[in-house]
Amino acid sequence: MLTLVLPRFTTGASGGRFTGFQLAFIAVAALALWLAFVSTQTGRHRDFFLPINEAKPKLDDPDGSDDHADPPTNRATVISLILLVVSLLSVVQLGHTVQPNIESGLAAAGIPSTFVGVVIAFIVLLPEGIAASRAALGNRLQTSLNLGYGSAIASIGLTIPAIAVASIWLEGPLVLGLGSVQIVLLGVTLLVSTLTVAPGRSTRLQGMIHLIILAAFVFLAISP
Repeated sequence: MLTLVLPRFTTGASGGRFTGFQLAFIAVAALALWLAFVSTQTGRHRDFFLPINEAKPKLDDPDGSDDHADPPTNRATVISLILLVVSLLSVVQLGHTVQPNIESGLAAAGIPSTFVGVVIAFIVLLPEGIAASRAALGNRLQTSLNLGYGSAIASIGLTIPAIAVASIWLEGPLVLGLGSVQIVLLGVTLLVSTLTVAPGRSTRLQGMIHLIILAAFVFLAISP
């Protein structure tokens, strides 16, 4: 809300933009939120994010509901980190390489040029989406949720500060505020997400509602 909705209602700058001081504040706030999430996930409340290891039940917990999977070795952690950086750079470079072809294809199909950002976002987030889907299909829900949480928090907490710094050298206005249609869809998404998670249980119906909202976002981006 601070980064995507608030710019449409502030009066310091018009057209969904922040002033320099406002942008600096939002960048620090976004980075602070990301740091708080990482410290929560890796620090005092680390157990909330650990997957359950049902194959190793404790003596006082026969069903294994409170037992967690073994942490990875230092070697596996270092290798995973290296591969993560390589994969991230590869995906970003792929998005940059295919952007001209995507723009020409969308122009030929009569789709607004603004949809290029949606396509690039899908490409960049595709590896995490596939990993989260595979984890969910494998009944590793906590891993799937961790990927979703991490992706969502990093998309705001790291992207906004990076864009704020880059805007010092980039030409042209930095527009962060969403349009009215996207603001409505964002509000509906947050409401439905709360109603899905808060009760502690959900069905395929809630999942279908989320997919319909996603389909509506894509369709309205193509045909505003």
